[in-house]
Amino acid sequence: MKITQTALSLNVPDVEASASFAKRHLGYEEAMAADGFASLTHPDVDTHLVFLATGLSTFKPAEIAGSAREGLLLAFVVDDLDAQFARIRDEGARVVTEPETEPWGERYCQFADGNGIVWQLVQWME
Repeated sequence: MKITQTALSLNVPDVEASASFAKRHLGYEEAMAADGFASLTHPDVDTHLVFLATGLSTFKPAEIAGSAREGLLLAFVVDDLDAQFARIRDEGARVVTEPETEPWGERYCQFADGNGIVWQLVQWME
């Protein structure tokens, strides 16, 4: 199998809240949008983020059409985590976890968007 692109699709109550967070703080760009839908791309990664309004009748299977949030982390490996943390915090994002380093070398911080989706930045330390 050859996979040519990947998309992560999340149901959220407020599409614009999550899409705006990704665009403002992480450099994502809007590829497509319509009522209740936004598809974002990033110039550095061939992965799309798709936000769908919770309750869309076109979402299938219907039995899993709830809102994404509980237990979900969107993690992004970055260079210079501390500088990125300071920039995003200073832009007004809600900080969930200040930068900290795990014993195995994972340095991370976390923010939340208006839907409560947790956006985690990771830098691997030596």
